Amino acid sequence: MNIVCVEPLGISREDFEQIRKDFAAEGHSFHYYLDRNEEQQALVERMKDSEIAIISNIKLPQAVLACCPRLKMLSVAFTGLDHIDLEYCKAHNIEVQNAAGYSTTAVSELAIGLMLDTLRHVTALDGTIRHGGSRNNFLGRELRGKTVGVVGTGAIGTATIRLLKAFGCNVVAYNRSEHKEVTELGVRYEELDTLMAESDIVTLHVPLTPETHHLIDSRRLKLMKPTALLINTARGNVVDIEALAQALKEGAIAGAGIDVYECEPPLPESHPLNSAPNCVMVPHIGYATREAFDIRANIVIDHVKEYLNR
Repeated sequence: MNIVCVEPLGISREDFEQIRKDFAAEGHSFHYYLDRNEEQQALVERMKDSEIAIISNIKLPQAVLACCPRLKMLSVAFTGLDHIDLEYCKAHNIEVQNAAGYSTTAVSELAIGLMLDTLRHVTALDGTIRHGGSRNNFLGRELRGKTVGVVGTGAIGTATIRLLKAFGCNVVAYNRSEHKEVTELGVRYEELDTLMAESDIVTLHVPLTPETHHLIDSRRLKLMKPTALLINTARGNVVDIEALAQALKEGAIAGAGIDVYECEPPLPESHPLNSAPNCVMVPHIGYATREAFDIRANIVIDHVKEYLNR
C-alpha cells in the first residue's frame, strides 16, 4: 500500500528512513514530509494518491478528503478527532484511528503547572523582576488544601486527579458516568453546577462534542467563586472565550490558565484573552513533550501495521 505521512510528527529524518525501510521490506511504499503545511491544496498534493495517511491536528475537511479517492485509513497522531470530517470518512469507509493516551502525562502535568503559575503569578513576576521590580509585598496562594473541580475523568482527568491528590488537594469531579477508579481515590462526583460553585480551581478535561461546546459559558462562570481559577487544557470551544474574557475583566473570577483556543495559534491581536487580566496563555503545548512525541510516533505506526496485517 501507499502510505503517506503528511507532516514531521516531531521525529527525525533518520527515524523516518528506518520506518520507510521497514515498510518497504513488507512491500509497501512510505513517503514522508519534514515540513508542516496546513494549506488545503498542499494537503491534497501530499495525500491524493495515498491509501493510508498519517496526520496530527491539521484540519481535514471534505474538500481535502474528496480528492483522495484511494484513501482507506487515517492514522491520526492526536487524541481528539474534531478536526477531521468523520461523517465523510464513515460514508466512504475510511477507517480513522487516533493516538489515545500518548499525551496523558504531558497534559496532566501542564494542567498542574498552569495552576501553580496562576496561584503564584510566576509568569507575571518574571516580567516584574526583568523590569527592575521586586516582590513589593506580593503574596501568592498554595495549591495544597484547595478544592479542585475536575471536569471529565477520562485518562487525562484521572491522571490529573492523582497529581492533585499528591499535592494535598480536595478533589470533586464531574463526568457523564462515575468511574470506580476515581471514587477509590477519595473523589466525590457532583453535578457540574455544584462543582463550579464549590471549587477553588476548575480544570477541564473533556473532549469537544456538540454537548460540550461552550460547556463553560457565562452562566457557569458566574457560579464560580471570585477567588477561583479556570484551567483549560482540553479544547478551546469547551469554554465561551468571550464570556471568560469578560469574567476576568470584571474580576468575577481571579484568573485562568489557557492552553487551547477556538483556533490554533497564532491568535489574532484582537483575541479577547489578549487583553484579559490574570490570564496565563500558552500556545497549545499540552501534548508537546519529547517523551509524548516518541510515544505518539510508535502508536500511529503500530496502528498502520495493525491495519496492514489484518
